[in-house]
Amino acid sequence: MAPFSLMTAGVSMLAKSFSVFSCTTALARCTSVLPSTYINPVKYLTSQTSGPPKRPLNGYMRYVLQQHPIVTRQNPETKPVDITRRIAQQWRTLSPEQKRPFQEASQRAMEQFKMELQHYQAQLTPAQVKQQTLEKRQKLAKRKAIRKKRELTSLGKPKRPRYPFNIFMSEHFEEARGTTSQAKMKSLLEDWKNLFSHQKQIYVQLAEDDKIRYKNEIKAWEDHMVEIGREDLVRERKKPAAKTPVAKTGTKKAKAKAVKKPAATGKSKTTTRSTKSSSAKTV
Repeated sequence: MAPFSLMTAGVSMLAKSFSVFSCTTALARCTSVLPSTYINPVKYLTSQTSGPPKRPLNGYMRYVLQQHPIVTRQNPETKPVDITRRIAQQWRTLSPEQKRPFQEASQRAMEQFKMELQHYQAQLTPAQVKQQTLEKRQKLAKRKAIRKKRELTSLGKPKRPRYPFNIFMSEHFEEARGTTSQAKMKSLLEDWKNLFSHQKQIYVQLAEDDKIRYKNEIKAWEDHMVEIGREDLVRERKKPAAKTPVAKTGTKKAKAKAVKKPAATGKSKTTTRSTKSSSAKTV
């Protein structure tokens, strides 16, 4: 009876494994038919201790992530920039029905993101909220500075003058010692410190010439900005120091004389008194 029981147990285990295998193959077939936006696992709300939840991707970015490996496989010699452009062109040609699955998945992810963000903000302390607002302001200021720099570059603002060491480094960077850029800069700094004064004077003169170049170019550029109506990009030019008017200095001297006059009147009073007393004595 024991061998028979072992045989039945083995048959049952074999049947169970066959059923599991059939279920997994069926699931794989189903997932291969559905787009990847439908099979993303659902994230449950958890305590976000490390940081706030990340904002989900929109429908277009989901389409890009799905099509990027396919287009790359079909065009292995194409540059990544051209692949992205090709995917963007495909997205424009899609119909609203074809775009709907990606947009709906993005909408569901956005709703979940809002719930997670609300749950995360409820766990923050006042100090953490203050810190987050400060970091947000810093990020906005950084983005604003980057946009302004790009705008100035597109408008052709001249580059600022270089320092003597910068000129020396640009001339000898390729032949510097070291494999990395940091090692090369460190070796160039040591070489710069070991230079003689007459050797440094060459780069100092080049830097002075570069200052003159910048001064002329920035003046012409600012005049052009005023002509096209962009006075907001012009620097605030230093106004000449206002000279003290002569009237004010005269008033100060007059005040000083007025202060000294009472002493003089006091002396005159004593002299008149002395003359009066002498005249009385003579009488």
